[in-house]
Amino acid sequence: MADNEQVLLDQVLVQRQAERSVPIRDDEAFELFAAEQALVTRQLSAEEVAEGVIGGSNDGAIDAIYVFVDGMLLSEDSDVLQAGFSSSRLPRGVKLQLWLVQAKRETSFTETAIDKAAAALARLLSLAENEDDLLKLYSSGTVSRTGFFRKALRALATRHPQVEIHFVYATRGRATGQNSINTKVEIKARDLETQLASVISGAKGHVEFLGAAELWRRANTVASYTTELTYQENATSGNSHVALVKLRDYMAFLKDEDGQLRRHIFDWNVRDYQGDVEVNREIRASLEDPEGPEFWWLNNGVTIVCSKATAVGKTYSLDDVQVVNGLQSSHTIFNFLRTASESHPALDRSVLVRILVTGDDLATRDLVIRATNRQTSVPAASLRATDNIQRDIEAYFLGHDWYYDRRKNFYRNSGRSAERIVSISLLAQAVMAMGLSRPDNSRARPSSLLKRDEEYKRIFSTEIPVEIYLWVARAQKEIDAFLASETAGVSVPERNNYRFHLAMVATAKLVGQPVRSPKQLSRLASAGTPLADADLPATLAFLRGEFAAHERRTGNSLDKIAKGPDFVEHLLGISHDSTTKGPDFVERLLKRFS
Repeated sequence: MADNEQVLLDQVLVQRQAERSVPIRDDEAFELFAAEQALVTRQLSAEEVAEGVIGGSNDGAIDAIYVFVDGMLLSEDSDVLQAGFSSSRLPRGVKLQLWLVQAKRETSFTETAIDKAAAALARLLSLAENEDDLLKLYSSGTVSRTGFFRKALRALATRHPQVEIHFVYATRGRATGQNSINTKVEIKARDLETQLASVISGAKGHVEFLGAAELWRRANTVASYTTELTYQENATSGNSHVALVKLRDYMAFLKDEDGQLRRHIFDWNVRDYQGDVEVNREIRASLEDPEGPEFWWLNNGVTIVCSKATAVGKTYSLDDVQVVNGLQSSHTIFNFLRTASESHPALDRSVLVRILVTGDDLATRDLVIRATNRQTSVPAASLRATDNIQRDIEAYFLGHDWYYDRRKNFYRNSGRSAERIVSISLLAQAVMAMGLSRPDNSRARPSSLLKRDEEYKRIFSTEIPVEIYLWVARAQKEIDAFLASETAGVSVPERNNYRFHLAMVATAKLVGQPVRSPKQLSRLASAGTPLADADLPATLAFLRGEFAAHERRTGNSLDKIAKGPDFVEHLLGISHDSTTKGPDFVERLLKRFS
């Protein structure tokens, strides 16, 4: 007889499938769900979770892989993975974490599953292994994602990184209590921890079992944006507060129940932690000095926005908290004091905290974010989410029961279906592929599209009718749902390489020519034309054939072909020195689809 938690877990999985426009295989649905719960404290978006799932044949008994440097998730174009990256910008002892997830819909935990993963990881995590040899043994997705870890480990070698490798084994079984995990499985898990810790001197290996009860509990846990902040002195004017907060109390505000930094309260900050840059070295030096002056004399402090603030005694209770200015100070304080002794003088120094109660007025919050960051050197790209065009897109999406997540996880944490949530990053990738015919950029440089002003302005412009953005978002979701369907018959690693190229070709077929500007999509957007009108199965068959032919001609892997411009030029019939459409483009497509 199934446990109650197993019954409830299965009900959650059924509900998730019902929310999808096209249901996916149950095994794959469980892999996505398990990966999400394994990293639930990381507050990854649905897209970030999906990108890490690599399950399929030759996956090394690993279904999902994620790599973090200093708490930030690595993607294809992360700086640390690029040639010429200088690690000096990161602090010594920077944390490098690899998370590996194995998910099985079975109702037990087995030795075989751990044995297979251990055998694969012995090769996949070895710096001595040749990547070409690994590709002969494992899928491109497995090699590529573990490659993030190998490349990062090499790049950070001079910074003496703190390496942690987490292996999470999830099933629908029982992980604790009677009739749970077999003793032999527990022994194998300890052996795997030892193996993971031996990857590099000083590394730590962790193996965690997640059963039905653990998965159920995590799925029902929502990240808390309500917290308490104890202060020493304060001043209040209307809905605004200024407080002097002891650093030991500010540390308590920053930490979650596990003693980790609550990164989700920084989701609305305009930029990421910059690491070992001059300003952060100065902040750290002021903390290290036992004879140093008050911290708030030397530091501009922290700005918090929230929807409600209530003071009882010397403690504020804050709802919907976001730290919008002071991320560098907060990270530096946290990184230094978490290893400091309880008697360190810095703990009794104070930081100046401004608390601005904006209610649910997102426009006011945006004004605060811009205003509090004007006096510091913040690249224009860092303020993207507060742009008028971004707010216009969000408002238009809302009017059509879609959710534009310009603030990471804002709608997910509000309980909205992930199937109708679109992030800035995904929309940028979709516009680049369908509106500018550059799916190679969408595939290989997802985060760079928002960093570079020139690219950003081509993608997001008030001259582009806002309904085009919704059409593009829906179309990309339609493509992703089709590729995940049994009809498409596409493996998980293949999807990442097909999705944006398929979107480009299908859109070009509907328009009747290569698309050079998002404005060319006006007719499709106005009519609400579904991408299915391009006959997606036939379009996919065409694309697969072209990929295979290009692979034979060049000898390059599918992954490499998808990330380069040559294949796009071939698809569109474009020569290297011409920007005009190939004369046979439409004719060739129509013949293929007839």
